[in-house]
Amino acid sequence: MGKLDTNCYYVTPGKKFDLSTIDPGDTQGLNDDEAIKELVKENRKRIGRMQKQLLAAEQNAVLLMIQAMDAGGKDSTIRRTLTGLNPHGIQVTSFKSPTSEELRHDFLWRIHAAAPEKGMIAVHNRSHYEDVLIASVDHLAPKPLIKKRFRHINDFEQMLHDHGTHILKVFLHISQDHQLGRFRNRLENPEKRWKFEPADLQARGSWDAYMKAYEDVFYQCSADHAPWYVVPANNKWFRSLVVGELLAQTLEKIDPQYPEPKFDPADYPLKDLK
Repeated sequence: MGKLDTNCYYVTPGKKFDLSTIDPGDTQGLNDDEAIKELVKENRKRIGRMQKQLLAAEQNAVLLMIQAMDAGGKDSTIRRTLTGLNPHGIQVTSFKSPTSEELRHDFLWRIHAAAPEKGMIAVHNRSHYEDVLIASVDHLAPKPLIKKRFRHINDFEQMLHDHGTHILKVFLHISQDHQLGRFRNRLENPEKRWKFEPADLQARGSWDAYMKAYEDVFYQCSADHAPWYVVPANNKWFRSLVVGELLAQTLEKIDPQYPEPKFDPADYPLKDLK
C-alpha cells in the first residue's frame, strides 16, 4: 500500500466540522486484516524505538487522549497500540464518573493530576471533554458554564504544551449499527457481559445530540498544538493502525535524542576489568 493518509482525519482549527464527512467504515482500501496487523506491528516498533529516546531524554512528554461513544474500541485500541512498549514509560488513566472527592474540585483537577511527566507517554481513556459532552447532552451544567469550560480546556492544553507536553486527541468514530453489534456481542458473550451497562442504551438514544456535541468540541478545541483527529473505527485493526501512525508521527516530530553521558566512556575501559 501507499503511505497511510492521516491528514484526511485532521480537524482543521477554527473551522466547523461535519462528522458525516468521515465514513466510520473507511479503511483506505485495506481489506485484509492480516496485512493491517503487520502494519500495526511495524508502528509499534517505530513507537518503541522513539519511546526509549523520549524516556532517556526527559525533555518532553506525550499525552494521547482517546474519546469514543460507548463500545467504540478505546480499550482495545490502547492495547494494540502500546503492547510491547516499556511499561516504565507508559501511563494509562481511565476516567469514569467523578468520585465524591473529584466533584469537590474543579473539573480539570483530576486530569491535571494524570498529566505526564517529562519522558512519559500518557494515555487518557476518556478525558476532560466528558465535562462538556455529557454536561451539554444531559443538561448537567448551564450553557454559559459549558462555554467557559471550553476556554478553560484550551488554556489548560496550551499550558501543558508550553511546558513540553505534546498533545494528540483522537475520536474513534463508529456507526450506530456497529455499536449495536458490539452491544449484542457483549450481552451474548459471558466473558464480555461485564462491560455492558444499561446506561449505555440511554446514551445511544441521544446519538444525534452527542454527534453535535462532538462537532462543537472539535470546532472549539482543535488547535495546532493540540489537534483533534476523527478516526474511522468500525474496523478494529484499521483504527489501531491510524492511532499508532499518529502517535509515531507525534514522536517523530519531537525527535527525542539520547542524552550525552556526563563522563568520558574512555575513562572506564571495562575490557580491562576483572
